[in-house]
Amino acid sequence: MKVLFMGTPDFARECLDAVYTAGHEVVGAVTQPDKPKGRGYKLLPPPVKVYAEEKNIPVFQPETLKNEAFLDELKALDPEIIVVAAYGKILPKYILDYPEYGCICAHGSILPRHRGAAPIQRAILEGDTETGITVMYMDEGIDTGDMILKMTTPITDGDNFETLHDRLAKISGEAVITVLSQLENGTAAREKQEDEGSTYAAKITKDDCNIAFSKSAKEIFCQVRAMSPFPLAFTKTPDGRLLKIVSAELCEGSSGAKPGTVAAVNEKGFEVACGDGKKIRVTAVLPEGKGRMSAADFVRGRRLEAGDMLKWQK
Repeated sequence: MKVLFMGTPDFARECLDAVYTAGHEVVGAVTQPDKPKGRGYKLLPPPVKVYAEEKNIPVFQPETLKNEAFLDELKALDPEIIVVAAYGKILPKYILDYPEYGCICAHGSILPRHRGAAPIQRAILEGDTETGITVMYMDEGIDTGDMILKMTTPITDGDNFETLHDRLAKISGEAVITVLSQLENGTAAREKQEDEGSTYAAKITKDDCNIAFSKSAKEIFCQVRAMSPFPLAFTKTPDGRLLKIVSAELCEGSSGAKPGTVAAVNEKGFEVACGDGKKIRVTAVLPEGKGRMSAADFVRGRRLEAGDMLKWQK
């Protein structure tokens, strides 16, 4: 099919690669403008732009799509279908209505659960045991369009944001290719989304990363995994220095200590008492002003001891 692709980060890059590799005619890739990153604020291109330029796919980076700003380019490209994955902007009606086969989007959740900007992190954060990819027809709402295909994957205790993101990115490509074939042969389904059971996956904020040890060990375990490897859940050491948590695991047994108390220190890291009387073991950290390290190395360097109290806010 004659495809216009719209997407920005690594997740979208995987989907674009699947569409291109499957032999569809990708007439263009629309992505966000280059953004400054790092200490030098050097302008860096988004992953979709890098991939598209490698494949000689024309790249478009409009500052805005409003007021028919992209209409001339759209008419020149004349796509049969628009495929969207993590583009980062709401598409106006003139774009949604243009292609013969409409606009389809690969979204990183099982809709209607986790509509919105951060579905992968929210699924882990909320303790879901399963997630997946939903390919839907786009409408003017936020992830509210009629659904075409769902593909699922379990969320295990070994998953963090990175591992689940990468797995879902691969699945998104498979799902989109399947849907494009279904659209070509006229077998694509159309299932209306119901608002009942829907949730909204809001963008991750600093508050989502702040560990409140009054929560259960399981909730904190999910929080650490959802925020790793970036932006990382955090607490503060007894002397008030920021301590980001890279990885953790659930502990056997219970603790009678106050939440936030270092209950034990050992060769695996350090254990912290949680609000439900259970413990979580921190296994890797990013201390303020340092690089990532094992929690065991951190303990040896900072002399964190059993009985110390981490500084945390409710």
